[in-house]
Amino acid sequence: MKVIAAMSGGVDSAVAAARAVDAGHEVIGVHLALSSNPQKYRSGARGCCTIEDSHDARRAADVIGIPFYIWDMAEEFHEGVVENFLSEYAAGRTPNPCLRCNEKIKFAAVLDRARALGFDAVVTGHYAQMRETDLGRTMHRAEDPLKDQSYVLAVLNKTQLDGAIFPLGDTHKEEVRKEAKRRGLYVANKPDSHDICFVPSGNNASWLHDRLGTETGPIVDEDGTKLGEHQGAYTYTIGQRKGLNLTVPAEGGVPRYVLKIEPVTNTVVVGVKESLAVSGIVGEKAIWCGPAPEPATQYRGFSQIRAHGQPLACTYSTDGESITVALDEPLFGLATGQGLVIYDGDRVVGSATISATL
Repeated sequence: MKVIAAMSGGVDSAVAAARAVDAGHEVIGVHLALSSNPQKYRSGARGCCTIEDSHDARRAADVIGIPFYIWDMAEEFHEGVVENFLSEYAAGRTPNPCLRCNEKIKFAAVLDRARALGFDAVVTGHYAQMRETDLGRTMHRAEDPLKDQSYVLAVLNKTQLDGAIFPLGDTHKEEVRKEAKRRGLYVANKPDSHDICFVPSGNNASWLHDRLGTETGPIVDEDGTKLGEHQGAYTYTIGQRKGLNLTVPAEGGVPRYVLKIEPVTNTVVVGVKESLAVSGIVGEKAIWCGPAPEPATQYRGFSQIRAHGQPLACTYSTDGESITVALDEPLFGLATGQGLVIYDGDRVVGSATISATL
């Protein structure tokens, strides 16, 4: 096959590209330029869209012996990821920009462009597995549980997954680094990227303040009694306990947590931990990674609501557009805007964006 290898400048994508060559594919390396001014995004090895990363990707492509290009995705990234991040926080939700980036940039935009240029698939260094099963080609968790990235890939639909190749899904991370050394790749010991790449300081609250402004408002309890003032409701998240700076002490010293963010009234509601208990979840804009479940049918499975969260046993159903989940055991501190991913064992069924908790 003729494939695009998306090369971030890290060790995983470099080894994935090399394995694609070993598999006999015709491989072109591509690095995505996600900012028209890379200096305003994270520098060093903590992000995945810096000038240093593009240089590392080019060096890896030279060692592997494949052509290398840089694709300008700055406009698509800003509109689809950065602006979405801002609007979600302004609406009182807690978004996951990595989900949006995978959905709108690393696969939707890249795969569309690759296919328009005559390529068959996109190769990435994500840790997940594609298998041929009785249900067709389906996505499953990676062999390495500590690196499994099926959660952030669950925003991809079946058509996109049919055009995706994940060569590292059957390998543990330490083996990938050893392989990179054997291949003479400079990035063999490069630290993994983490945090949000477009927040240079790593301080989300400060970054949001600069762009959304600072509008003070009340912090109240569940009865509406004012307990203090916040410096921007969007800088808080559901379940937060520290940094509330309440002026009214809690009775008996019982800790208080953020229960709700109300952007219309610019109010933050706090209360005791027990009020954070969630027994049900509703997710909108369902995406199916394989065959869609039958509407109005109850299924048993597992739900996951954070990239490295524990799978939670549940019963779920769908009306085709949304997913409703009943948890076997309550979950504490769940914010709308986060991703809900449904698993059948280690198979990824689909995902949705959390719109309500019960």
